Amino acid sequence: MRNKVHGSWFMVHGLLVLVALFAAHYLLTTTAYAKEITILYTGETHSMLYPCSCPKEPDGGVARRAALVKQLKKNNPNTLLLDSGGFFAGGLMDEYMQNTDLDKARTLVNLKSMEMMGYDAAAVGDDEFNFDRNFLESSMNQSNFKFLSCNIKSDKFLPYIIKEIDGVRFGIIGLTTLSATEKTGGLKLEQPGPALRNAVQELKAKKADVIIVLSHLGESEDANLIDEVKGIDVLILGHSRAKEKSSDKIKSTIVLRPAWQGRQLGKLTLNISGGKIASYKNEELRLSDQIKDDPDILKILPKCFSDANCKRKGFVGSCQNPGAINSECIFTAPSRVSLTVVTPKECDICDTKTTVDYLQTQIPGLVVTYLYYPDAKAAELVKNLDVKGMPFYLLSKDIENKSVFAAMKDNLEPKAGMYLIKPQVSGISYFQDRKVVKGKLDIFISLYDKDTAGILAAIKEFNPVVHFLAVEQENGGFDAAKGNVEVEEYLRAVCVQKYYPQIFWDYIICRAGNIDSSWWEDCLDKFDPARIKNCAKCSEGQELLKENISLGKELKILFGPTYLVDNRQVFGTRGVPTKKELKKTLKR
Repeated sequence: MRNKVHGSWFMVHGLLVLVALFAAHYLLTTTAYAKEITILYTGETHSMLYPCSCPKEPDGGVARRAALVKQLKKNNPNTLLLDSGGFFAGGLMDEYMQNTDLDKARTLVNLKSMEMMGYDAAAVGDDEFNFDRNFLESSMNQSNFKFLSCNIKSDKFLPYIIKEIDGVRFGIIGLTTLSATEKTGGLKLEQPGPALRNAVQELKAKKADVIIVLSHLGESEDANLIDEVKGIDVLILGHSRAKEKSSDKIKSTIVLRPAWQGRQLGKLTLNISGGKIASYKNEELRLSDQIKDDPDILKILPKCFSDANCKRKGFVGSCQNPGAINSECIFTAPSRVSLTVVTPKECDICDTKTTVDYLQTQIPGLVVTYLYYPDAKAAELVKNLDVKGMPFYLLSKDIENKSVFAAMKDNLEPKAGMYLIKPQVSGISYFQDRKVVKGKLDIFISLYDKDTAGILAAIKEFNPVVHFLAVEQENGGFDAAKGNVEVEEYLRAVCVQKYYPQIFWDYIICRAGNIDSSWWEDCLDKFDPARIKNCAKCSEGQELLKENISLGKELKILFGPTYLVDNRQVFGTRGVPTKKELKKTLKR
């Protein structure tokens, strides 16, 4: 009996060892077969060949992009390079549009640059028809990457391609917005939904593992498509300039938003196991001046297409022979324009650097002088000009001689032989005539902004007075960005504040988090909605809202979130600040 038990123990022990070895082998082999694939992506570049003239982060340019693409492909040869459309020059979205000949030339340089970078495919958008159908088809024939559209009814366009990388089959589909119809020269477009569904089914039948859609429809249409069409693994957006964040996930689809004008390069890293996406990471890589221009691209890249491409701080640039390979930027010393910046000594949150830096990029020859209130010269200007808020900016009359004056003049107000940049353009951070009320905090906000619920939750403990962003009309009514529906929201909120102050904060946080729902009563908990309705619909609600927005009217605050600290200093935030960030700012 003892030997039998002993033998059974050895059998069980041996089985456990086998199971453990098999599990270890399985983990090792599955890990070994997980494949890292890189997808580099762009969209809405509009043949932007050069870095932007941005006051902050003047990034971009095809020479920098090519250098970075080359390095990333060297790091991981398993790389796809894709574009979601809008890569031709011309059209309403092209800020650097000049004339047909120069815009065509810029497009051809851009296409050659994309070839040299090794683009695999690009979606056909409406802007690809800017120079007519013949120019597009000729460009397609001369390019070595694929132009894709599954809903243009023409055998000239491929609906999709399959690219196999390290054993993984990627099905890549293009989609074109129906608004392109008026430009297509007679080509018909199918509805995107059925065309995409057919393409996905065909790719699945051809054993595609991962489906990528290069969509030039627009974000709202894309969200609907993801609901309609199953099986989309990655969707790269086009036909949109709005950008809240670089990536998102809708259901199981990874949604990517390319940077405007190619100022950054999108990089999606996929870990593929068993033909499926096991994990992913998305990054936006800056194309900053830290990246050295690719020398091969520089050989085909004209120095400039217009004066706008000739930028050097402190100089006026002129483009000679625009668009030609022998083009040159000629720089000359500009005539001087004086800028006087008046800012208070005691304002800890007054930021003049951003505005001054921007003005220096727009006005060559700008000479800047700073005056600090309440020093005598600054105080005299404040009094003579009757300025209510600071910092403020004064340009000398010499600005009239600058070419930029025509574009700027609507934002300038003549004052005592100078030009005051209007406060609604430059911003105000400090109201010198207001009585200081230490510890007082006001917030001006819209319940319809996407970050409002988070902002209210973060700032609640600081006990601010909440002011809604509505305006009183001459007829005694009110208006707001979302019209009557937003006004009604605020009428109810001020009535809640009067009758149920103990739940006011919970109510507005609840409504901000569910602002598209009409069931506002759900945020009242067990309190009486009839009482709030009666208040909101009569003059009582009107008077309460008038009082609520009166400070915003006085200070001319039109946007939020805006904060008034100690009844004197004003600042704004982007996104949702943490309690720690708010505490630090308020302490200052």
